[in-house]
Amino acid sequence: MSKNLEINKRKTFAIISHPDAGKTTLTEKLLLYSGAIQIAGAVKSNKIKKTATSDFLEIEKQRGISVATSVLSFDYNDHKINLLDTPGHKDFAEDTYRTLTAVDSVILVVDCVKGVEEQTERLMQVCRMRNTPVIIFINKLDREGKEPVELLDELESKLSIKVRPLTYPMGIGLQFRGVYNIYKNKFSFFRSNKTKVEEESIIFDGIDDPKLNETFGTDAEKLRHDVELIDGVYESFSVDEYLKGNLAPVFFGSALNNFGVQELLNTFVEIAPPPVARETTNGIIEPERKDFSGFVFKIHANLDPKHRDRIAFLRVCSGKFERNKFYHHVRLNRQLKFTNPASFMAQSKELIDEAYPGDVIGLYDSGIFNIGDTLTEGESFMFKGIPRFSPEVFRIVRNADPFKSKQMEKGIKFLTDEGLAQLFTQNLGNKKVVGVVGELQFDVMKYRLLHEYGASVEFVTLPAYKAFWLKNNIKEEIEYLQSMYSNNLYYDKNNNLVFIAETEYSFQRVKEKCPNTIFLSSIEHNDQTLELENVA
Repeated sequence: MSKNLEINKRKTFAIISHPDAGKTTLTEKLLLYSGAIQIAGAVKSNKIKKTATSDFLEIEKQRGISVATSVLSFDYNDHKINLLDTPGHKDFAEDTYRTLTAVDSVILVVDCVKGVEEQTERLMQVCRMRNTPVIIFINKLDREGKEPVELLDELESKLSIKVRPLTYPMGIGLQFRGVYNIYKNKFSFFRSNKTKVEEESIIFDGIDDPKLNETFGTDAEKLRHDVELIDGVYESFSVDEYLKGNLAPVFFGSALNNFGVQELLNTFVEIAPPPVARETTNGIIEPERKDFSGFVFKIHANLDPKHRDRIAFLRVCSGKFERNKFYHHVRLNRQLKFTNPASFMAQSKELIDEAYPGDVIGLYDSGIFNIGDTLTEGESFMFKGIPRFSPEVFRIVRNADPFKSKQMEKGIKFLTDEGLAQLFTQNLGNKKVVGVVGELQFDVMKYRLLHEYGASVEFVTLPAYKAFWLKNNIKEEIEYLQSMYSNNLYYDKNNNLVFIAETEYSFQRVKEKCPNTIFLSSIEHNDQTLELENVA
């Protein structure tokens, strides 16, 4: 099969949502419909001791939430689907932001009871920045929630995107009877069904078909009115507008009950984009390009606790990746080959011989990869747009067991390499400060340090407002900062100088004193050093 045919078969996307909107449940059901799994795990069930396929960390199984991005590859209708299930909790938002750089489209899950929530808005902002195509799935229609029209208005006003319902529900909560597919004139009847994929439906000859009255009685007129209202208020669906990120198709259903999922999956496969071009330091790289290239967007240590392995997840962007072929590690300027590249179904791995643009592969990593690293067939360029943001919460790391210092050092290094947190050091590394987006990350780090590395640590509060990377070529200002604010100066893992301000007021004072210093609240992962010229 030609390379172009292989590229067009790929659909690489992420599922994003606010916590508890049903994102991981929807992931399970997509796998169920594809045949990748035979029975869905009951997420957060005390009676059925199963957990979601995509939640494989022990702490995820205990808490019933996703705290790391899972990579799931499966086949459906002659397409190769690469699905990235992301953490919904805001404390792990940075992992989700990085994941969004590795996908070509997104499915956004919204809880019909709660509507658009704060984290949903934040995630959508990242999609809007990149004009990422978005499909919206309004979930939990079997519960009493907001009216569909109210939800559609809320989506447009809060997410700043035009929407177009492709299905529309009849009733909600206890009165929920099913959804009408506006374009295929098909009504699917809702049945509470958590483990099977069967769905009863009737095809009508348009919304004016007399069979509607025979089937639904007095409810038929309300359905006609609702569909006519949708057609009058919302513009016609355009695949081009969807691909530009301007228009989001909307589906209604209940992921827990396998309802509305197949229509979502079939439409996704039909309209979602194949692998798209990517921006690099040498311009735009097209997926059809002959030479291989790809970038690392995620690193995970101890995916298999028995083997203490470390996997770098690489998005293939152009050309063809081949097992046992030498590739150029741009940052290290080294030639490397990989004997055991793998594709993934969560923690389950399968050895592969080749991969094409859109594929996400796992490379065994002995510590040579950082997030943002690029592999090529010899050229020296880096992929752009992989963000690193200023943390919001800071803690000083204290070793609670002096006999496990080496284990702590190794654990902190590997976990911060993953992007779970950011590490800032002082005094040649003697003082370590970990910065995160939210408090829950400290719980995860403490748990994993103990259970994966045997290290016991304490996290001591460090009052801080924000961390700023410094970019400056004025020697006097750097010397001033080093003499007056030495306690605020740290180095990150790439040896970039970082200023951690105690308060917003103190930060403004420092900016006044150093008007030529650029304080950056975010940088890209491939910014290995911010040049501090003319500094001794």
